[in-house]
Amino acid sequence: MRGSMNPESRNPAKAIRHEYEAKGVNGFYQECGEDYRNPHEPQIVRLLEIVAREWKLDLSCVLDLAAGSGEATLALRELGAGRVDGIDPFTFTAYQARTGQTAGRQTFGQIADGILADRSYSLIVCSFAMHLVERSRLPRLAQQLARIGHRLLILTPHKRPEIRPAWGWEIEREIVVQRVRARLYQSLSRTK
Repeated sequence: MRGSMNPESRNPAKAIRHEYEAKGVNGFYQECGEDYRNPHEPQIVRLLEIVAREWKLDLSCVLDLAAGSGEATLALRELGAGRVDGIDPFTFTAYQARTGQTAGRQTFGQIADGILADRSYSLIVCSFAMHLVERSRLPRLAQQLARIGHRLLILTPHKRPEIRPAWGWEIEREIVVQRVRARLYQSLSRTK
């Protein structure tokens, strides 16, 4: 019937939020990970274009954390990024299908425990995922990321998470475009 469109089909973020509530975040991605596509990809691409240009980001070696199906990786490649490593324990199949790269399968918990301690990145990008990290785990995760990355760029549809200096990061800049927030942090553990 014309005009009787399901309201959730007009707002994919709302539909995903309901899926999170029904299945849990892990349950949703375990069920849908192979076919996942971030419905906010156009906003992610636009925001990355803006911040890469205006903030002069070092894209020489980037970690795409919680990489989804590669939305940020593909945008970063278009922006001239050198090396981009993707990590996502749920959507690694979708990531490889779109990017042609194998994604790491490390979880936020494993990263918080130091599994990436031997790596070094000029920039860590986490798009539409850091707000899903359990509050109790967030400080330790942020501290580990501060040891391996010079800068952290969080793209989020929320005001959270707010990363604190006690966790190893100092906020440099923030911008909101099309209701998506980008926060750039500088590591207090590393200097360039």
